Amino acid sequence: MVTLGLVVSVFAVVPVARAAQCGGTQTAIIACNQNNSGTDPKNNAIWGVLIIALNILTASVGIASVGGIVYGSIMYTTAEDSTEQTKKAIEIIRNVVLGLVAYGLMYIGLNFLIPGGVFT
Repeated sequence: MVTLGLVVSVFAVVPVARAAQCGGTQTAIIACNQNNSGTDPKNNAIWGVLIIALNILTASVGIASVGGIVYGSIMYTTAEDSTEQTKKAIEIIRNVVLGLVAYGLMYIGLNFLIPGGVFT
């Protein structure tokens, strides 16, 4: 709980650099064109939020998968003669790999479904 309080207090003290404009309002992260001129959907605040959410999700999946592999590996190496623990460790590693493959397929599918791709 103390760590959470420190993080909140650090973010409360740090000034936010407002460099972008979105609909006449200064924003810290998202720059957009809110006057509905043109047909490019990438000039929209929703597009900026989508990109930020996908980047956060990708980083979270990466961190979680590394943690899962490390946990499964430690469990496997400390199993000694326990076949039950060995099976559980192999199952954890297999599930992490399947999760990474599923996330990769979702990423490719999302890039295919959105016109023009997400990251072009």
